[in-house]
Amino acid sequence: MIYRDDVEDLVPAKGQVLVNVLACGVCGGDLHFAEHSAQLVELAGQLRGAPTLTDGLDLSLDVFMGHEFVGEVIAAGPDTDAPAPGSVVTSMPALLTSQGMAPRLYSNTTPGGYAEKMLLSAPLLVPVPNGLDPRLAALTEPMAVGLHAVNKAGIDPGTGAIVIGCGPAGISIIASLKALGAGPIIASDFSPARRRLAMLMGADNVVDPATESVFDAGDRIGTDALVVFEAVGIPKILNEIVRETPMGTRIVVVGGVMEPDVLVPYFGIAKEASFQFVQAYSPAEFTESLRRIADGEVDVEPMITGEVGLEDVGLAFNQLRNPERHCKILVRPGLTTNPTPTL
Repeated sequence: MIYRDDVEDLVPAKGQVLVNVLACGVCGGDLHFAEHSAQLVELAGQLRGAPTLTDGLDLSLDVFMGHEFVGEVIAAGPDTDAPAPGSVVTSMPALLTSQGMAPRLYSNTTPGGYAEKMLLSAPLLVPVPNGLDPRLAALTEPMAVGLHAVNKAGIDPGTGAIVIGCGPAGISIIASLKALGAGPIIASDFSPARRRLAMLMGADNVVDPATESVFDAGDRIGTDALVVFEAVGIPKILNEIVRETPMGTRIVVVGGVMEPDVLVPYFGIAKEASFQFVQAYSPAEFTESLRRIADGEVDVEPMITGEVGLEDVGLAFNQLRNPERHCKILVRPGLTTNPTPTL
């Protein structure tokens, strides 16, 4: 991770706005990319039928990151309808092009949220409601991931659910399940700190998989959890889930495994289980995520466990690898304080 102070000044073109970055969350996907970027680019090159997050990316050049951002409008490009300067906004991490909406997570040319300033597409801007702390608004994007997963699950209020993995993705799923009225919600994670956070964010029960299977816990609590969310992203978990869950289980896959995995189809056939793979969110879900935060329906403050300045982004990446220390670290330009764990 290299701190650059020689990037050229950004000038908004038509349809764009220039913003001062107020805060940007460090995403677990960014940590994964930092360690496995070559593998991700290789797999993306094999993918057909869908856009990828790394189209055109050259790993031999600088790569700009940061997609969980909130900023203050400085200026709009020519002939651009945009919020007035001083307005606080967020946006889906995408740019509008002549070919449509292009994901904007990793770029060789355009700074992301780990920067003092960045360019955004004016039509994608979402105003942050007056009075909402920009730090909390920066969690709109990761919370939209959980909302999308819950929506894709087709789960009804009052239906039990199991969430495996209580990192930021799992926590956002738990919060969305709680807001929906699903329950009981049983969460599983090896980390005591993450289990405590899961309870704060809405889980009804938490399980240490080192001492008890989350599926045994479901039997003990007396719920037929027909929806299981996999939010870990390591091999062998999917096969374990489909082997252990009840008949008719819906398995929602959020964790991103990038290597071949082993799945015994017989287990799924015997139980008529179904898999739903999910990624990201829709524009409507992004906007709804911000509304829930602003209206107090989802309290994201417990997720923020540290804040750093731009010079310490690399430090944030290193500390986030320890689940006992942090859940979500915010990058705030101009801040010089090192992250202090609060879990």
